[in-house]
Amino acid sequence: MRKLHVGVVTTFPPGTGSLNEYAFHFVRALREKSADVSKITLFVDHLPNGESYPAEAGDVAMDIVPCWKFGSIKNPLSIMQAVRKAKPDVVLFNLQFASFGDSRVSAALGLFTPRLVKQAGFPSVVLLHNIMETVDLKNTGFSGNPVLEWITRTAGTLVTKGILSADLVALTIPKYIEILEEKYHADNVILAPHGSFDDEVAQPVHDIPLDPMQIMTFGKFGTYKKVEALIEAFATLQTPNRPPLELVIAGSDSPNAPGYLADVQAQYAHIPNVRFTGYVAEEDVPIIFGEAGVVVFPYTSTTGSSGVLHQAGDYGKAVVLPNIGDFAEVITEEGYTGEFFEPASVESLAQSIASLVDNPDKRREMGQQNFMASHGIPISEIVDWYLFHFQTLGMEHVTEATQYVVKQA
Repeated sequence: MRKLHVGVVTTFPPGTGSLNEYAFHFVRALREKSADVSKITLFVDHLPNGESYPAEAGDVAMDIVPCWKFGSIKNPLSIMQAVRKAKPDVVLFNLQFASFGDSRVSAALGLFTPRLVKQAGFPSVVLLHNIMETVDLKNTGFSGNPVLEWITRTAGTLVTKGILSADLVALTIPKYIEILEEKYHADNVILAPHGSFDDEVAQPVHDIPLDPMQIMTFGKFGTYKKVEALIEAFATLQTPNRPPLELVIAGSDSPNAPGYLADVQAQYAHIPNVRFTGYVAEEDVPIIFGEAGVVVFPYTSTTGSSGVLHQAGDYGKAVVLPNIGDFAEVITEEGYTGEFFEPASVESLAQSIASLVDNPDKRREMGQQNFMASHGIPISEIVDWYLFHFQTLGMEHVTEATQYVVKQA
């Protein structure tokens, strides 16, 4: 089979947009496939003034083309222009519903880009990390009243139909496949497991020095990921009968909630031993996870398969999470385990954290199970799966083009 020039529309470090971590690991694995890939072109968002994407050496040549901006209604046009100029053999979109903007218009318009790319003659594949049917709009920052929520749901249905016009749509959770097949009669959706981020990570050391023990949460906060209840729960855990504890809030604001963490930090300045790290660069992620004793998911809802949960598993960490939505799906399907809490209850969250803080054997056993679950399918094998479909789509498009030329003749 011929080598492919693969285009990827995504966020990418040092950009801080949603799904940038997943893109980093996916592209890292893709660059190791020199037998199948001739070149990679990343169609990424523009960085703030003064920042730039680094040139990185690898087995496969890679161009990084900044061509779109979060929140811009011009993204479909600018991405299309960049794709036409680069001429990849196939284009993969690494998306969730808020990838292109924090307004309904900019977000929706961006999600029609896979359809435009296909219409322009480039095979298009969408890796869709969430679907509108399972998103809690009130908690994710998109709507505050029933009328606007209905409008957003209706628009989401239209956008989903647009996404499904791509050649192939890959989803990470079986429930998503069932919903799209039942509601939209989709016949081009397939399951693509999330995959383990680190194919070669060694068995983690579970009995790390914990003085103080770090209780860590990681992500982009302010919409459905909120830390107020976590800080209040942590305050109740700092008692004389326990070893010293530290709460580490690692990450930045959600694009939909600018200024959120600064406000929270000011509000809870009186609570001791709480540390806000700000944005965590990719090279520092192993340190943040490696030093954590427990990883907490203070979510009020979920919007898809959690990359942070997979990372926690990669590093063999015990986790505290709400037994809601897609977390339950991932745990059931992929073998993770966690200590559960009621999302609206500070007391329940504190009890769940305490059950791990006070029980090193339980922490160790849970971490081992999550480590094994996260390494069920390495991301390098997930990339092989995509490449197989890329090759199949490429041959189909060549056949269609040949048939068109013959008809015109």
